[in-house]
Amino acid sequence: IYADPAKRLELYFRPKDPYCHPVCANRFPTSTMLLRVTRRSKKKQQLEPEEQIQPEVQFEMEILGIVTTVYKFQGMSDFQYLAMHSGPDGKQTSMYDKVLMLKPEKEEFFNRDLPLYIPPPIFSRLDTPVDYFYRPDIQHRSGYNNPQVSGENLIGLSRARRPHNAIFVNFDDEEIPTKPLDAAVQNWKKVCTNPLDKKVEEELRKLFEVRPVWSRNAVKANISVHPDKLKVLLPYLAYYMLTGPWRSLWVRFGYDPRKHPEAKIYQVLDFRIRCGMKYGYAATDMPVKAKRSTYNYSLPITVKKQGSHTVSVHDLKQGLGSAGTSGAKKPPSSRYKLKESIYIFQEGALPPYRQMFYQLCDLNVESLQKIIHRNDGAESECTERDGWCLAKTSDDLRDSMSLMIKQIIRSTRPALFSNTTSSEDGKEQLAYESGEDEDDEEEEEEDFKPSDGSENEMETEILDYV
Repeated sequence: IYADPAKRLELYFRPKDPYCHPVCANRFPTSTMLLRVTRRSKKKQQLEPEEQIQPEVQFEMEILGIVTTVYKFQGMSDFQYLAMHSGPDGKQTSMYDKVLMLKPEKEEFFNRDLPLYIPPPIFSRLDTPVDYFYRPDIQHRSGYNNPQVSGENLIGLSRARRPHNAIFVNFDDEEIPTKPLDAAVQNWKKVCTNPLDKKVEEELRKLFEVRPVWSRNAVKANISVHPDKLKVLLPYLAYYMLTGPWRSLWVRFGYDPRKHPEAKIYQVLDFRIRCGMKYGYAATDMPVKAKRSTYNYSLPITVKKQGSHTVSVHDLKQGLGSAGTSGAKKPPSSRYKLKESIYIFQEGALPPYRQMFYQLCDLNVESLQKIIHRNDGAESECTERDGWCLAKTSDDLRDSMSLMIKQIIRSTRPALFSNTTSSEDGKEQLAYESGEDEDDEEEEEEDFKPSDGSENEMETEILDYV
């Protein structure tokens, strides 16, 4: 606990009880000394029987060291939920010997009839009392009527979302937009108040002229623009695809990739690094860390992280789009730029995240490009699953990319693959990987919710523009 400043010290009143809920201590810096005090008493010789002699006491003090960190238990002890059952007569009966398996048991142990016992999924998240100030009802003027509330917004009646006025297009939609919404134009004109913003707009226009379809990460890796300004600028120049082979991508107004076979190089590939014992390495052995995991849920024993600094409208108008705040180390031309690895896949390099959304043209490997261009000149139909590519092209790309990543991990950690014998075994393993297990892995990934810091999940991006 001391090695991790974000953790709190736990104290269990009943350490052997798995249902014991701990109390937590907070970490505080201090500058105190650790002393060792020795009390020595020396009895004096008694000359007369009736005489009472006080022993001679001496104290010795020694400084052992300096204490820089202390833990203080400032919270209240939470309620304890015991494995008990209340009988008809109100008598409490312990169920520890019935619900805890302390040794290997036979089948009869699991087939016994037991009273229903469901422990709470989580205890209270606060261990310190807080004052809740009840506010009186707002007194409106005479003649005021409450607004009509529909069933869609019964929850969350605080502040309405600030729309960025992006246009969303599905693969089945017949028409595509040719110009932005008027509200999107007005929003960008309000924010575009300095020459730096105008320069960013021209740079993004040139990007869409060279390449009509871009991902947001690819844009952020090519131009330096503040993320809050990019939210306003993208709906001004492009529309957003929700479904199909170009999902989660921004498309230039007036360009329909479903009508242009050459647009297949801009299709998206949802790639996830495969890990598991059947692949030769576990999740803990991965050189690429996961952005989120259910195993990291440790409330309330962790210190709450401080939120990031919010940017005000005044900051945006002062040129934060490219210039940024004073005192920053990075030059204005690259302050907000991302690395190329955020959207380009290269042979011999690991992706920055375990799940990536690549455009096919950004797979800079010759063998992968051969798979993509297998049907050049023979594209007949654009389907929602494969676009202009041949069927199961995405599966073939994932298999090849997974094999490349496996070779990288093999070179960095050869001990993990000590049992593998030949390349033929690797090919057989690869054929086994491309089966139904990949679907299972995708279902496991969907159980997670997008993290706040993720720049590579289309669910998070959609919420930014609704």
